Amino acid sequence: MRKAIITAVLAAAALTACTDKGNQKQSNDNDMNTLELTQEWDKTFPLSEKVSHKKVTFHNRYGITLAADMYTPKNAEGKLAAIAVSGPFGAVKEQSSGLYAQHMAERGFLTIAFDPSFTGESGGEPRRMASPDINTEDFLAAVDFLSVQENVAPERIGIIGICGFGGMAVNAAALDPRIKATVASTMYDMSKVNVEGYFKSEDTPEQRMQKRRALAAQRTADYRSGEYQRAGGVIDPLPDDAPWFVKDYHAYYKTDRGYHKRSGNSNDGWNVVGCQSFMNQPLLCWAHEIEAPVLLIHGEKAHSRYFSEYAFERMTGKHVEGQSAKMGNKELLIIPGASHVDLYDDVAGVIPYDKMEAFFKESF
Repeated sequence: MRKAIITAVLAAAALTACTDKGNQKQSNDNDMNTLELTQEWDKTFPLSEKVSHKKVTFHNRYGITLAADMYTPKNAEGKLAAIAVSGPFGAVKEQSSGLYAQHMAERGFLTIAFDPSFTGESGGEPRRMASPDINTEDFLAAVDFLSVQENVAPERIGIIGICGFGGMAVNAAALDPRIKATVASTMYDMSKVNVEGYFKSEDTPEQRMQKRRALAAQRTADYRSGEYQRAGGVIDPLPDDAPWFVKDYHAYYKTDRGYHKRSGNSNDGWNVVGCQSFMNQPLLCWAHEIEAPVLLIHGEKAHSRYFSEYAFERMTGKHVEGQSAKMGNKELLIIPGASHVDLYDDVAGVIPYDKMEAFFKESF
């Protein structure tokens, strides 16, 4: 039973997208296709009186149109520093990324929170797919978009990746020197977890081959049936012996606290084959060559803390466990007592917005 739960959790950390559509179309000159965007406020958090909000769209180099919420500080003048935000992996912009974006806009930044390709209100077919390349490209496309806005200073653009999109953010920073500062919060390395399983529980050649065979068989079955089998969202109802971190996910995605109808994590998740390509494509391969500042934030009690520690080691060569550390312009900040999901929203009150504000302003 416990093995089945752990398997379900991998899906819970890697769930995406939605089939629910909005009720109003919006397009602009950059659209590669027309999206249906909900114009009502349907976030899991209230709109701040300190910011202005609007829906925007932009496209990546694969021709996929991405949907985003733009938050601008009210009464802002001149060209602003800008931040693009995405994540967690399988969430939507109406959840954590939008909350982060709004908080940073309150602090004077122009921000966008975007749905990655194939998810939420963004384009891309088939739905519920993921790609280390395309999802990294989504961040670069967000930088493209921000770079040409009349009220943005293109030399002052940063990104924030949450959970699985923390790994994508680090990868994007290694690719694109336009990104002047990167925050990865409660990070997952989706390549590492797909290759090794949690805590290296599936890290033998035999276990990896078993996963490859299972995915190959699923692809055949999907092609034969003409539709993709879903992996399932966060397990619900919770079994009595669910690990504590599964309960952590459930408390967010399956309750009024964080549930959203377009969130794969809140509903039926990825396609089973949705994350296949992560197994052969390491995200953090070139993290050691990132020149710009990077801030990794993680909870002391998070089951996933080792991903941020691994990323810090990749960037600096220094191994640390359970403690904050800084080398040059790379920093690992451990939040005492915090779990993985405590960094998703403001319920625990531990997300270090002031620290992120200072980090970006010093980096720019």
